[in-house]
Amino acid sequence: MAETKKTAKKDEFNLDTEEMAKLGLHFGHRVSRVHPKMQPYIFGVRNTVHIIDLEKTAEKLKDALKFIEELISHSKVILFIGTKTQVKDMVKDLAEECRLPCVVERWLGGTFTNFAVMKKRVEYFKDLEKKKTSGELKKYTKKERAKIDQELQRLKIKFEGIKKMAGLPDAIFVIDMRKDALAVKEARMKEIKVIGIADTNVDPTLADYPIPANDDAISSVKYILEKVKEVILKARAKK
Repeated sequence: MAETKKTAKKDEFNLDTEEMAKLGLHFGHRVSRVHPKMQPYIFGVRNTVHIIDLEKTAEKLKDALKFIEELISHSKVILFIGTKTQVKDMVKDLAEECRLPCVVERWLGGTFTNFAVMKKRVEYFKDLEKKKTSGELKKYTKKERAKIDQELQRLKIKFEGIKKMAGLPDAIFVIDMRKDALAVKEARMKEIKVIGIADTNVDPTLADYPIPANDDAISSVKYILEKVKEVILKARAKK
């Protein structure tokens, strides 16, 4: 394909632009939805859809993977954020396998900017879980226990992915920087590094490590997350 510039040579992360093209990483949005700051990463237009330059994708993904490798080698924490329905299970599985926190439901405003309050809610959730596991809740009536179970379910949806996060993360990895713009904004306010997939409709400068690629196709997101997982697991194995 023209946009791959016929470069199939792999680097230390096994990045292959031909494979990226097969998986649809190069498909952006319609030209009417382009963010002007994405222009440097656009190769051209096909059927009114912008085509992302996969050479630039490989270059930026390599930079992001090197940064992730460095973070993990120094025992730093990356919070994965993927709240789109089609990717949340994928993000959750990666976070669990890599023993890192994640947010796959709606981003709660103040998670970073009001972390002290958020932390208290997480501790309350963990305390309720502990009481249920220990059987301490058996002293309550059936109706009271039903209410507590409902409360636990609500808290689990909100906090399950971050309940082991002792403090603010060192970086966030965002699947869709447009959908989870508030998370990106809060991270920047708290000087937390942002790694994010940048489709043609987002501002790539909002991320410290933007990865120009399709953020809608499951195959595209899966490719990127697989590379991230490989780097994390290898960095952990070296420690």
